[in-house]
Amino acid sequence: MISNRSFYTVIGLCIVTYLVGMVMIPLMDIDASQYASISREMMENRSYLQVFDLGMDYIDKPPMLFWLSSLSMRVFGVHDWAYRIPSFLFALLAVYATYRLALLFYRREIAQLSAMVLASCQALFLITHDVRCDTMLLGWVALSLWQMAAWYQTNKWKHFCIAFIAIACGMMTKGPIALMVPAFAFVPHFVLRREWKQLFRWEYIAGLAIIAVMLLPMSIGLYQQFDLHPGKIASGVKIDSGLRFYYWTQSFGRYTGENTYNELNYFTFLLENMLWSFLPWIVFFLLGLVFAVRELVLKKFKLNAGEEWFSAGGFIITYCILARSQAQLPHYIFVVFPLAAIITAKFLFRLFFTGELAAWKKPLSVFHTVVFALLWLVCIFLMAWPFKVPVFVPVLAALCLVAFFVILFSKNIVLPKILPLAFFTVIGVNVFLGTGFYPNVLKYQLGNDAAAFMKQRSIEKERVKIYGIYEGRALHFYAQHIFPKVYSREELGPADMVITLKDSLPSLRTSFPTLKVLHEGGNFGVTSLSLPFLDPAKRDAEVPKYVLLEL
Repeated sequence: MISNRSFYTVIGLCIVTYLVGMVMIPLMDIDASQYASISREMMENRSYLQVFDLGMDYIDKPPMLFWLSSLSMRVFGVHDWAYRIPSFLFALLAVYATYRLALLFYRREIAQLSAMVLASCQALFLITHDVRCDTMLLGWVALSLWQMAAWYQTNKWKHFCIAFIAIACGMMTKGPIALMVPAFAFVPHFVLRREWKQLFRWEYIAGLAIIAVMLLPMSIGLYQQFDLHPGKIASGVKIDSGLRFYYWTQSFGRYTGENTYNELNYFTFLLENMLWSFLPWIVFFLLGLVFAVRELVLKKFKLNAGEEWFSAGGFIITYCILARSQAQLPHYIFVVFPLAAIITAKFLFRLFFTGELAAWKKPLSVFHTVVFALLWLVCIFLMAWPFKVPVFVPVLAALCLVAFFVILFSKNIVLPKILPLAFFTVIGVNVFLGTGFYPNVLKYQLGNDAAAFMKQRSIEKERVKIYGIYEGRALHFYAQHIFPKVYSREELGPADMVITLKDSLPSLRTSFPTLKVLHEGGNFGVTSLSLPFLDPAKRDAEVPKYVLLEL
């Protein structure tokens, strides 16, 4: 079926691709660079219970990511890859926990497929370099699901304790969603199996006590920073109680209207973004989910002992809850990708390793072969056209397309053809993106470009101020310095250096006629790529410019 050699090769290649992105791709503004900057500031100030962003109170996210990333940077130094190490390890934990969770209910091949699907979906390649709280949350939630399922099967207290510790740590990573997902997964599972007693076990009280104890350090920090000083402004919001904001407003306030942030709040938003984030498995997943629901209906909504519904039920309920939020972002749904991977693996096993779905095999194989070939053509285009890269890079990408067709027509492939084609495509394309595309795009980001110039020229960072420009957080992280902002020319003096928009030069020259332009660079929001930006002939007009001035 699936040899250990094939399994470990795929997982190993995915890990190598994660590492390529971690080392080669600079941090992107806004979120990843902000969290890295906060982590560096926490490490430098040794303020672990109270969180600050450029010296200002911060409350938007719980502190677990900052705690672990600051610890990593204390050990390895202030580097973007050091910031990413803890989240990378939690991504690996998510893959392993998904394998072990699937193995509790299914044969080894389905467990292997579950791990390979999760490890090779586009989201994992993205969030191991564009690190946000969701990478770490993914690991905690997958661990809690695995350990809860193991506890239900064995009644061993070690599984119970690990599960609730993982839930608490997930809550300290991104809030109550870490508690909600296991509930959304196992409640319908037990209802459909008519195991009512599992819903009312006294041990849950002990589990809640574990969570309460684990949350104490964070809760104390919130109380000290905000509840003792009501009325503070954090991220533009007045905070009267840090505890209420964290435990209620930030999560449930998205449904009650107390959280005023409102963006991208239509029901299909998350599903539309899964079309890219769960590549190359999204079609298999959607069909697997439809088949799972259909079979449940045929069974009259009753499962036998040994059957599970936590994967499909957990995904569906979590999706519906998240999709009702008044504020959504594409990565919010990543938390249930372990469940999506199990649903997908079950469908792939039935499609390729049994004769149950024979009629679906050829059309799905043909469709995905065309899609994967198109992805390779897009990759070749991205290597050859937008940026100046060594000529061997697009040639190598073209050779990979040739290798794709060699695999397609080979008689010696042990696995069903579409699986090695999928792994080869998603891994190969991400290697090229991580080495030849993203690093070139990020040359047009102000923060890392300006920090690199200041380091190269040994600029006195204490002289540098920010004026009339949004600089992002990458600048403060890579320069390892918090640059003050000024809001009028009267706050500047002839001894200062200034980072500002190039358009501000004429007005500044009226006050400082002898100013000198030390450096000019791009100030492009790299997470909002556009075709004009990719076009070398139009890029210069598309990219706003910043300058570093000596007044």
